[in-house]
Amino acid sequence: MSLTNLVTQYFVQYGFRITGAILVLLAALFVAKSVGRLFERWLNQQELEPPLRVLLLRLVKALVVILGLLIALDQLGLQIAPLVAGLGVAGLGVGLALQGVLSNVVAGLSIIFTKPYRLGEHISLLGVHGDVAKIDIFTTTLLHPDHSRIVIPNRKVVGEILHNFGTIRQLDLSIGVSYGTDIDRTLHGLRGLVSRHPHVLSEPVPIIGITGFADSSIILSVRPWVPVASVGSAQTELNHAILEQFRAEGVEIPFPQCEVRLLNPF
Repeated sequence: MSLTNLVTQYFVQYGFRITGAILVLLAALFVAKSVGRLFERWLNQQELEPPLRVLLLRLVKALVVILGLLIALDQLGLQIAPLVAGLGVAGLGVGLALQGVLSNVVAGLSIIFTKPYRLGEHISLLGVHGDVAKIDIFTTTLLHPDHSRIVIPNRKVVGEILHNFGTIRQLDLSIGVSYGTDIDRTLHGLRGLVSRHPHVLSEPVPIIGITGFADSSIILSVRPWVPVASVGSAQTELNHAILEQFRAEGVEIPFPQCEVRLLNPF
């Protein structure tokens, strides 16, 4: 039998099955896309975290495509039950080989559902800190204040001590003034200066007062709360404004001094 006759006989015998399987796959892709749009609209109406929405949407699309693939294989006359069993055994082997990847997935699901942090919050863990820019199944991405990105595997996050600053942070500014300064007047001026700054929050109330006594100065502490995104600019602007106000009001910022007395001069 010639090759042409063999190919013709094959297509005559299996052509309708192959065509049906292809149509089923195309229909599954179309249905997955349509169902995904409807499901996404429904998810947008629910109070869910963005990473959880993405995960659920991908799962729904994947289930529709897998169902279509199984129906297509059935159209080709393949036995689905042995195939599923074989895939299960293969999946077990792949799972053992990819334990690190799977642990990231499990940790990612734990983060998404327990919500130890959310997008936009400032967190510190494992010796690094930054704003949460992205929460994925495998990794968490932080935006560092220097605009670099820190990518942390999710398995490193779960079980570690995590400091979540939320969406606001407290600045800690200190400045020394001489012991002859009118402290009440100076503190009143600082409270007014801080309250006028556009990035300083009125709630929680800024903490301004005396934090300690040095050898040649009284240490004043200025600790306002600002949005996470404004930490760097607010700190430099407030330091500059405090310096200018002290100069305008004649508040002395003493230099370190050391007084030496000679009890037995030669």
